[in-house]
Amino acid sequence: MEATLSARALENLLGAWRGDGGSVYRALADRIRLLMLDGRIPVDTRLPAERDLAERLGLSRTTVTAAYRELREQRMLRSIRGSGSVARLPGAPAVLPVPPAADYVDFSKAALAALPWLPEVAREAVEDLPAHLGDSGFDPIGIPQLHTAIAERYTARGLRTDPEQVMVTLGAQHAIALLSRALVGRGDRALIEAPTYPHAYEALRAAGARLVTVATSPHDVGPDGFGAGDEAGDLVRAMGHANPVAAYLMPDFHNPTGRSLDAEARERVLDAAARQGTVVIADETTAELDIDRGLELQPLAAYGPAVMVGSVGKTVWGGIRVGWIRADRPLIRRLLAVRSPGDLGTPILEQLMVARLLDRMDDILDLRREQLRAGRDHLERRLADAFPGWHVPHVDGGIATWVGLGAPVSSQLALAARTQGLIVAAGPRFGIDGAFERFLRLPICYDAETTDAAVQALARAWGSLARTPVPDQSVLAAVV
Repeated sequence: MEATLSARALENLLGAWRGDGGSVYRALADRIRLLMLDGRIPVDTRLPAERDLAERLGLSRTTVTAAYRELREQRMLRSIRGSGSVARLPGAPAVLPVPPAADYVDFSKAALAALPWLPEVAREAVEDLPAHLGDSGFDPIGIPQLHTAIAERYTARGLRTDPEQVMVTLGAQHAIALLSRALVGRGDRALIEAPTYPHAYEALRAAGARLVTVATSPHDVGPDGFGAGDEAGDLVRAMGHANPVAAYLMPDFHNPTGRSLDAEARERVLDAAARQGTVVIADETTAELDIDRGLELQPLAAYGPAVMVGSVGKTVWGGIRVGWIRADRPLIRRLLAVRSPGDLGTPILEQLMVARLLDRMDDILDLRREQLRAGRDHLERRLADAFPGWHVPHVDGGIATWVGLGAPVSSQLALAARTQGLIVAAGPRFGIDGAFERFLRLPICYDAETTDAAVQALARAWGSLARTPVPDQSVLAAVV
């Protein structure tokens, strides 16, 4: 069933879309196109009627008609008699169109390249496979070897874990979706940080949640190594006021801001969640990507009741679709019931690979720490040279930095960057209803050559914005 976007909702998503020069209808079409490419208007969403949108935006209907017509010509809209205009994408309708790699630098994905010794591990896993060929191969809970390896990893990090507390999933996103369906009923409140990982709030919304947001500050290293502000206090107050059934948090190297919660903050948040009966889902996909934090912090569930989500997507390779949930046994049983209608388990061969990889995780993290430090430091130098007015936090781990642009132009910059051969995720992709136009998420995990090409394209795109004045701003390069 297709979703419907009201004129008011689209107005909120559009933000400050009008420039002082050029045609109004083309500026409107360009912003709607970016919202589709960026995932903020999902495929198959019905857009507002032309008359309704024109009245809401204070435009003539002719202007909106012209904008919709341009989107149809670009194959971004399709008209259905009696149903209006529905969002689509060129080519395969369910995925974003990715230009040829030779023509574009894709800086929208904060993910490391595969481990150099991954082929070797794959060959070793094939040798383990015959021992598992005697049964059906459908595995909704996970093979014993991997359960044991995951449990031992948590125990080594300070969180005692039994193999029976683990469910293996098809990556972390699958784990978040399963937990959303198991914990959230339609109309229930769920707490999220803002900004946050967009596919997490999409999973919660798909389960019927009403989202309650708590602001997460950009990471700025202070005397204690953590950003300013009392996020823990805000989370505690939000739990008391909204009484959410679930809370999705990233306590370590938050994506996109890079901030981490200290031990005291973890205890305060989990104590409040326990009092309210809120189930905390802790996403740990980036938790061990520590560059130079210099603090020993245990997994969140070591400080109080929490459900842990992990994967090897950020540490090993995104192409290995294996993640896990660490929870109490009753919840694991509930998850099994939720899972069976959607999938029948995780591939055995990939589980065998991950079981071997977890035994080498310390070596993996040493390599990743070296790569991320080099990527971060190089990106910081290039941004400082090209954009001295931008605010670039010095993150001490994770995969990205949350850059302050000094003006609400993130969507326009992302659109301009595409014309310069660069794909980058606009700040509002990580918020709700068009928030975070003053920020841009930039990955720190690419090599110097790729980063150089991306920064050069950003500089060209930024220069094009400087030549096109934007309402309600005087200087594009002002520091946040």
